[in-house]
Amino acid sequence: MDKITKTDAQWREILSPEQYHVLREKGTEPAFSGKFNDHHEVGTYVCAGCETPLFHSDAKFDSGTGWPSFFKPVDETHIAKHEDKSWFMVRTEVLCAVCDGHLGHVFPDGPEPTGLRYCINSLALQFEPQNAGK
Repeated sequence: MDKITKTDAQWREILSPEQYHVLREKGTEPAFSGKFNDHHEVGTYVCAGCETPLFHSDAKFDSGTGWPSFFKPVDETHIAKHEDKSWFMVRTEVLCAVCDGHLGHVFPDGPEPTGLRYCINSLALQFEPQNAGK
């Protein structure tokens, strides 16, 4: 997949201020505030910055944390992981591999089969229903 790079001004044109804060400034939406936290439609969650497919709805689960949670990505090559030492702790940040947008973090306390919990900001996502346009 080819990288997408845009200027700061270009990102600000296509993203809402709230999306820009999360995706480009590594912000976090308040717990239980995101539109996809309690979302149960069948389809694919894509990056709000570049529409790269990130997570299928069948990998989504209720973690009780207040953010959409997934146990695996659509494809490991669609995400990037980086060590995050902010907030006086060490976490693994999850980014879109195509546009480098901040998505959230991944933790080792998820369900089987992966044991992972990708804790993702709703503002970093868009949803494409399974039967959209068909």
